[in-house]
Amino acid sequence: MITNIIKIENEFEREKIKEVASALRDGKLVVFPTETVYGLGGNGLNEDALKNIYIAKGRPSDNPLILHIADLEMLDTLVRDIPEDAKLLIDKFWPGPLTLIFNRKSIVPDRATGGLDTVAIRMPSDKVAHAILKEAQVPVAAPSANLSGKPSPTSTAHVIEDLDGRVDYIVDSTRSFVGIESTVVDMTVNPPMILRPGYITYEDLKRVIPDVCYDNTTIDKDDKSVPKSPGQKYRHYAPSANCYTYVGDVNLVRDKIREEINKNKDKKICVIATDRVLKEIEEDVLKLSLGSGEDLLDASHNLFYNLRVADDNDVDIIFCEGFEQSGLGVGIMNRLTKASSGNVTVLGGKKWEN
Repeated sequence: MITNIIKIENEFEREKIKEVASALRDGKLVVFPTETVYGLGGNGLNEDALKNIYIAKGRPSDNPLILHIADLEMLDTLVRDIPEDAKLLIDKFWPGPLTLIFNRKSIVPDRATGGLDTVAIRMPSDKVAHAILKEAQVPVAAPSANLSGKPSPTSTAHVIEDLDGRVDYIVDSTRSFVGIESTVVDMTVNPPMILRPGYITYEDLKRVIPDVCYDNTTIDKDDKSVPKSPGQKYRHYAPSANCYTYVGDVNLVRDKIREEINKNKDKKICVIATDRVLKEIEEDVLKLSLGSGEDLLDASHNLFYNLRVADDNDVDIIFCEGFEQSGLGVGIMNRLTKASSGNVTVLGGKKWEN
């Protein structure tokens, strides 16, 4: 397959937007930017397009897909009911990085849901994504645009590494703003449950629907049950190198990383951390920044990008700085814990709780 790489910098490039939207309607695969990560899009009502998404990613077919929509009229065609709590969240956070799970109508193919009676839906806020979805006039199934198991791509270059020759179009646009996948909330249970943390935090959600709580279920890959949300069952977000994450006081994290660097002098090492840690790392290693440490959005924006850069540099080991389990830190640590295959160490005597 020859992949057409088409540059779209804003929502006003109407002819290019029409071209990729038409391709989506016709069942072709189109990678497009969103505010979270790049998505591998296909017509969410087209069985062949859905099948080809799984093939392109090498994704297990029981891992449900998220349908992306441009307006609430399309939501009504896909779901049986919209609970009052869901209406409150939609009013507050859509368009934006929040996925809601509803009871689906029969129009939604089993292949989009892993055979579940529920469907995950979100409305992206990225202007290019919104323009494409509006023009396409079909719900677009769009998992992250990477080979299954690898860190999600937040730049066109990293999409091309994985999917050039596997999809029909790649939209070349700006880096994703948020940098980690959307928060997922199951609205079919009472109380609503957070299945995947993200940029929209528990605290944000609780201010709107006070009863919301976490579902920390992780399904073993050999279990026959189907996860309701991506990220609950299979290996996700993992770089090729062995990755280790350290959480705690900045000085303790810095000293621990330097200790580990000196234990592994025969290895090619990457350190992914905030500037407050990196400035004290004098060893000859690849250093990638998660920002100043003052704003966790900098960390989420740069996390997956840096994991991909580490892979691009063929490092053997990655040492990461972790964050407290509050606010956006929960979503970041969810990804870092998976990227580190659970190798998370809390320094200072506390126990790590995922």
